[in-house]
Amino acid sequence: MFETSKDILYLVIAFCILWFTAFVCWLLFYFISIISSTRKIVKSAHDKLEKVDEIINLVKDKVGNSATHLAILVEGVGKLVDYFKTKKTNSTTTTKRTKK
Repeated sequence: MFETSKDILYLVIAFCILWFTAFVCWLLFYFISIISSTRKIVKSAHDKLEKVDEIINLVKDKVGNSATHLAILVEGVGKLVDYFKTKKTNSTTTTKRTKK
């Protein structure tokens, strides 16, 4: 079967190339698996950041709308306070006039 030591050398080299190929395939499989997991993690983080951005925009819109309504409400309350102040001052002046 083996006539010279050169045949044994070729057999050993072929065996080493086979094991090296198997190792490279195993390494490539795990590398691709790691990249796939990393891609899923990045996609998940991106989706969560988009949801947080949507929530922040929603809160900003709600606060903006509330601030608009609050300004109108404050203006209305201010007018009511002025009305009651003028009514009170008018009623006190009329009562003072009637007492004299």
